[in-house]
Amino acid sequence: MNPVGKNSGRAGLWTNTQAFAEGFVGETEGGRAARKRAHELDIDPISIGVASTLTVLARALSARAVVEIGTGTGVAAAALLAGMAADGVLTSIDAETENQMVAREVLAADGIASRRVRLIAGQPLVVLPKLSDGGYDLVFIDGDPLEFVEYVAQAERLLRPGGVLAIHHSLWGGLVADDRNEDDEPLIIREALAVVLEGDTFTATLLPIGDGLLVAVRS
Repeated sequence: MNPVGKNSGRAGLWTNTQAFAEGFVGETEGGRAARKRAHELDIDPISIGVASTLTVLARALSARAVVEIGTGTGVAAAALLAGMAADGVLTSIDAETENQMVAREVLAADGIASRRVRLIAGQPLVVLPKLSDGGYDLVFIDGDPLEFVEYVAQAERLLRPGGVLAIHHSLWGGLVADDRNEDDEPLIIREALAVVLEGDTFTATLLPIGDGLLVAVRS
């Protein structure tokens, strides 16, 4: 049996370790600017750790074509573009036109050429079916959790073999891990994760960074 207080000490150490890992790699100037605007608009952006992971994934893939579901103010867009090939194009979809306008301003101020960013204002489930099968290196999901299952189905179609799927909010504040919780969001997120994990299309892992980031490689 563990001595009294030993587990609580480990919990504190783990919290400090997570905080250290989250801030281990800083953000680009564009990422910081986008994060500042997100806070001003009361939007919860991806964490710095998730942002740096997206940059690494895009760089590892030498990504030239990326789809983002959920533009926000451009925090994830800045991170993805920082890792993509110099001529890579990011297609980002969001129903909130006002947020996309902010993202466009932030990315332009960061020196990102307009030809490298295709911002599409619209419902993702309307826009995604219009994109090319197998035409993308990476799909990042950060949209409506209640549509995650449909997003995964679209990502499977959009990704080339060897392409990567990344799903933010995969832990939803820890509620996804509690199978007794049947709130709509954690329930649907669990369904989406199960689709990825139990099928034979993806090889996946779940990273406990930010609000949880599932990363999966398409066969």
